[in-house]
Formats: sequence, structure tokens, C-alpha cells
Amino acid sequence: MEKLKNIDELSALRSRLEAETFRPETPRVRACCGTACTASGSSGVIDALNEEASKKGVEMDVVKTGCQGLCQKGPVMNVEPQGIFYQKVSPEHAPWLVNYTIVGGVPYRQGLYRDSILEEPMARMTDIPFYKKQVRVALRNNGLIDPRNINHYIAVGGYSALEKAMSSMSPDAVLDEVDRANLRGRGGAGFPAGRKWRHTKKAGGNIKFVIANGDEGDPGAFMDRAIMEGDPHGLIEGMLLCAYAIEGGYGIIYVRHEYPLAVKNLNIAIKQAEDLGLLGKNILGSDFSFHLDVREGAGAFVCGESTALIASIEGERGFPRPRPPRLSEHGGGAWGYPSNLNNIESYACVPPIVQRGADWFLGIGTRNSPGTKVFALTGKVKNTGLVEVPMGITLREIIFEIGGGIMGDKKFKAVQTGGPSGGCITEEHLDMPVDFDSLVKVGSMMGSGGMVVMDEDTCMVDVSKFFLSFTQSESCGKCPPCRIGTYQMLEILEKITTGKGTLEDIDELERIGRLVQGASLCGLGQGAPTPVLSTLKYFREEYEEHVREKYCRAKACSGLGTYVIDNDACFLCGLCKEACAFDAVIETKDSFFVDQDYCTKCKACYVACPIDAVKIQKGSQTPPVSEAKCQR
Repeated sequence: MEKLKNIDELSALRSRLEAETFRPETPRVRACCGTACTASGSSGVIDALNEEASKKGVEMDVVKTGCQGLCQKGPVMNVEPQGIFYQKVSPEHAPWLVNYTIVGGVPYRQGLYRDSILEEPMARMTDIPFYKKQVRVALRNNGLIDPRNINHYIAVGGYSALEKAMSSMSPDAVLDEVDRANLRGRGGAGFPAGRKWRHTKKAGGNIKFVIANGDEGDPGAFMDRAIMEGDPHGLIEGMLLCAYAIEGGYGIIYVRHEYPLAVKNLNIAIKQAEDLGLLGKNILGSDFSFHLDVREGAGAFVCGESTALIASIEGERGFPRPRPPRLSEHGGGAWGYPSNLNNIESYACVPPIVQRGADWFLGIGTRNSPGTKVFALTGKVKNTGLVEVPMGITLREIIFEIGGGIMGDKKFKAVQTGGPSGGCITEEHLDMPVDFDSLVKVGSMMGSGGMVVMDEDTCMVDVSKFFLSFTQSESCGKCPPCRIGTYQMLEILEKITTGKGTLEDIDELERIGRLVQGASLCGLGQGAPTPVLSTLKYFREEYEEHVREKYCRAKACSGLGTYVIDNDACFLCGLCKEACAFDAVIETKDSFFVDQDYCTKCKACYVACPIDAVKIQKGSQTPPVSEAKCQR
């Protein structure tokens, strides 16, 4: 690949690639090869399609794209020029897809999306509810291009924002445009990117770093991973524009070691950009130089915090440190140099802002939270996956229209936003607009974009224990409020969920949570109590029920309730007796019953029963003593 000597050569290359790369007359399959679809077998599907097309002598272009969003239905793909969307594709479908769609131009009905067997299938992606309300900015190229082919990125307009900036905008003009767009950090804090860039630029000096935070450690979150895997050049261009604006010469992408595909695609993209002259020294024949490298993290959640991330980049243990100095100041950034740190999604939004202008970006979303946000929609929702929606959309639209509602048509109970440091939001807030400020008002946060939906069968006490156990185990241990406070909170939650808690424990849990929140050094400790405090605020009756009645209404907590067998429902299979390790299930001539003196409330009989004849009751009521028990 020959290096481009100037901007004119980049423009000429783009014109040629736009005409040659995605020719409309060539049948094309854009197959999702993101992590989820790859795990579902997309590679085998692509091999089968190529083999079938070769047998039939059919010319066909297969584009291995990044994540297309609807992970629940993977592997997914789009077939062009018909624009037909297929879901849950398997290698066995290859002959039908080639013969029906590639050759015949008609949809293969069995592979089309449908909400239920009673409804007509939907052929086009834009007709599917999951995609209807989405607006793609950060994910604009996911599903369109092969992330390992720089020509694909350039063919769809890639590096045109860099071309515009270097040909007709000064560094200050680029910074002003991003600042005016009010691009707020998509990593969770929502601090305006333009203000952060300006502060770094003011620090002065000959060396500045541009750092991308790809340490995405939230359970169930994969927004940044999808961008790094599916559109690495979009991230690189965003970092290039930042470096140009703040006059930085060095860049680092910090990625979780658990993201091997993202690391691989990023390294390929960096090498391709260097070979083409878009990275390195004297980019496009100018005085602007920018060198980019990938650093892998060891998987510590705390390294998502800015100062701990810097320590990890430098080869030190990921401990947070007090500020000032800030990262943007001398002595605060990587190796003491001023550094600008944004997350992956923030950088991915920069090229379209520079290319299309701040007014375009401000026209999406809300006044104080313009643009879009990518969410990883997971939990008890029918259509899980990656969604990008305009700020200001309601939770109801995301969960019930895009997500398709609750699995099994059960009742919605809560949604947790913002990862393990976010709060749980109740049904009364479903029509609240989703933006940075609205979520904070109800005790949650935007976070990096995790969104976990919970149904009526979810125990909120158990949920808070799950998230707290994660943050407690990920605490670096540097500051006592986080190290000791989260441990004490977890101990109390363990007491409550095993039937040993008291009402005083609930008050103590809240008191310690407030102390940890206010006294911890970094965002991990400050956010760790949030799931507990939000569930105490909205679901306090469940905590009290665990304590007063020794009962878990969701039947999720072992050690609570009284286990009895409904003899009218029981068909005497004996599985409950086999499952009990404590001989608490007694068999009589024509029935089974649970001996409460021996029962440890381990739930083994409840789980083993195939027809729900084992019931969990409130309180400590016990069935009448039988003759079998007397004989014991």
C-alpha cells in the first residue's frame, strides 16, 4: 500500500474507492462477525455461502462486518441489493439463500424476522421494531464495512473529516466545533469533551497524549467493544482529530485483555493507517504527526478510573490517586505529560461532528444532552443487543418497543442503568427521558451504557448483593471507605438474604452506604453503594419482608421461607427426596412432606420438582406432624 503524499491524493483515492468498492450491480451479503454472532456460528455460515455460490457459479461479495446489534437473533446478515435482513442463519440455509435471494431476488421466508409465528415476517431491517427508532452515529459503520479493510472505511466517507480539518480548519476551529456541539463524555460522567480538550491544550508543552479508554468492565456492557471490533478506523479518525485540535503527538488505546478480537482489529487498522500515511510522521505531507499504540489491561475494573488507567499504562499497579494534578495538566497524565482521556464512543462521535457540523449534532437528542447514546440492552427483555438511540428517548420506548417487552410477557419490575455503579429505576419512571441529568435525578446514572432489565421474578435485594459483590471484589483496596465499607455492606446483605437479618441491619446498610459514597477516593467506591441505596429507596418493603417474614417473594434467596409439598399437585416422582442432602423430605405411603426440623432451606427440592409442587410459604408455619415424623 503506497503512502498518500497529500490531501489531494486522499481525496482521489476516496473517489475511486466510492465507485469501485460497493458496486450496486454485485450481489452482496453483509454478515455480522462481531463477538456474539461469531460465537453463534457466523464463520460457518459464511463458508457455506461461499461454497454454495462457487458451486452455482454465482458472483457474490461477502462483507464480514462488525456487530449489527440484534445479538439475540444471531447470526444475522443483510443481503443486497434487495435489502433483505436474515436472522438465526445456519449453514443449512446457504443453498436456499443463494438460490432464493442471490439468484432469484426473493426473500427466503424461513430466515426472516418475525415477532411470533402468528405474524407476517419482516424482510427489511428498517421495518423491524428493534431498528426502527435507532439513530446511528457512533455505530454508523457497524454492519456496513469490513473493519479489517481500510478501503471499505474510506469508501463510505472515512477520513473525510480529517481531510476537511487539515485542508480548511485550524486546530482551534476543530476544537471550537466539538466544544459547540456539547459532546458530553459517553463513558458515564458526561463531562463536555470540548472543555476537556481545551484544558489539555492550555497545558502547553511539546508532548501531549491522546488516550482512549476501552477498559469496559461493566457486567453485560459491550458498547465500546462493538466499536473497536466493527469500526476501528472511526475511533482512530476521532483520536486523530483530537490530536490535531490539541496539538498532541502520541496516542494510546487502552483495551481490556478480554477483548481479543478488538485488539486484533485495532492493530490491523493502525498498521493499515500507517502504511497509507494517515498515522505516523508528517501525515499527508503536513507538519502534523501522530503515533498510536494499543495497550492491553489486565482486567481490573478499577482501571476504568482515569488515574488508575494511567498507572496501568505506565506499567504500575492500577491504583487511583487524588487529584489535582488532573490528567490534562503537567504531572497528571501519562508519564507526567498532559493527557486527554475520553472513552471509545466519545471519539467515535467526533468525525461526523467535524464533517457535518455542530448544528447537525445539536439537532439530535436534547438541549443539555445532544446526540445519541449506545446502550447494551440485556436482562429479561425479548430482544437483547446493542442499540443506539437519540438522547431523550424514554425507557419505555427502549424496553418495550426496541427490546420487544419482557420475556414470557411477565410484568416489568425495574431497569438498572449505568453498570454496577448505577441505580435501579422503577415502573413509575418508564416515561422519563433518558439523558445524563434525568437519570441522576432518580438516583441512577448514564454510565457507559449498560441497561439490565428485570421482571417480576427478580429479587431486588439479591440484585443489589450481586452488583455490590462485583464492585467489592474489584476494589483495589487503597482507601479504607471502599475496602472496608463495601465488605461490611456485603456482610449485611448476606445476613438479610439468608434469613438472619434484622431491621437495624437495614438502617446500618443505608448508613454505611452513604459513608462509602461520600468518602471513597475514586468513582468505583463512590458508585458501589448506588444499587443498594436505590433499591432501598424504591424497594424497601422487600428488604423488610426478608427480615420480618423470612421470605423472598421472588424465591431467589436460599434460607428464606418455609418449604412445603402440595400433595394435591404432587405426582410422587420422588425427585425432591433424591435432591435433599439432609433427609428432610419424608416419604409416606401415599405422599411426601418436608420435615421442618431437618430442612436447611437450601432450595434443592424446590429446584428439583418438575411440576412446582414444592411451595415456598411465608413465615414459619409448618404442616401437621404426621405419623412418619413420629416414627423418625
